[in-house]
Amino acid sequence: MITLKSAREIEAMKASGAIIAGMHIGLRDIIKPGISTWEIEEFGRKYIEDHGGRAAQIGFEGFEYATTVSVNNEVAHAFPRKGLFLKDGDLVKVDTVVDLDGAYSDSAWTYAVGEISAEHQRLMDVAFKALYLGIDQAQVGNRLGDIGAVINAYVEDENGFGNVREYIGHGIGPTMHEDPAVPHYGVAGRGLRLKPGMTITIEPMVNVGDWRTETSEEDGWTVTTKDGSWSAQFEHTIAITNDGPKILTSQDPIFDAKYL
Repeated sequence: MITLKSAREIEAMKASGAIIAGMHIGLRDIIKPGISTWEIEEFGRKYIEDHGGRAAQIGFEGFEYATTVSVNNEVAHAFPRKGLFLKDGDLVKVDTVVDLDGAYSDSAWTYAVGEISAEHQRLMDVAFKALYLGIDQAQVGNRLGDIGAVINAYVEDENGFGNVREYIGHGIGPTMHEDPAVPHYGVAGRGLRLKPGMTITIEPMVNVGDWRTETSEEDGWTVTTKDGSWSAQFEHTIAITNDGPKILTSQDPIFDAKYL
């Protein structure tokens, strides 16, 4: 079921999103060569709880951690690990969901560890721009296919990267995952029409190589690229409003000024 949020509910989600944004801003200072992915988990969980939120991923379908911390060819959902230390040139994706008094928000970000290659910098740049191209299409009266079509055209047709199909955006609030499904591919002018009060995530996952992925048989969670190529992801929670899309998890009020 799709729930349409009131202005008050959207403001509550924005307060929840501010916690995630603050966590991601803080991670910029600690993600360096030599840090373990478990230290990222500890930082994230403490930040969320210290700011009055609840790390909503903990306990979700048996998941045990506040964050997912996915490195290099890991696309998503990887466990934070005490024995996995980041090294110069790595890419690390950190994703979390915050519940603040019943208001949910969801955001993932990709971080460069030290100095990364030109190819992987371009991967990050394309994934980042793909997110904002999708947000631009999140207008009242547009359709879900408009979001997916512009992302897929930019990622695959213009840049030759793989646009992950198996994992997509979703509605959010009052639960973590709800309708509508928000694919990052599709046909412009097709799909559900966007209405004021919808709150969704847009979260393209972009691979250097093929778009196909596989899930670990060992832990049942970790998603990797099928061809071993590296992956990047950026995600915001968005409110659909008559004044245009509003980013509820913004980390940069200057950059995101037109979306706030």
